[in-house]
Amino acid sequence: MSNPNLHQLVEQAQNFLSEIATHPDYKQLLSAGYQPDLNIADAQTALTYLQWELDRNQEPSAY
Repeated sequence: MSNPNLHQLVEQAQNFLSEIATHPDYKQLLSAGYQPDLNIADAQTALTYLQWELDRNQEPSAY
């Protein structure tokens, strides 16, 4: 079994997080006072940093 492409997994995760953030049930939880220490935006930021690192490591060397 081959491993999926990490870039694709990160993109899928970002899409899932966007869907969660806009889901009515999630919005209802927020309206009811749900305040986690880490939130959807924190997870999206972590994935963005991971994507940047992946992109940086794929750039050809300047040497």
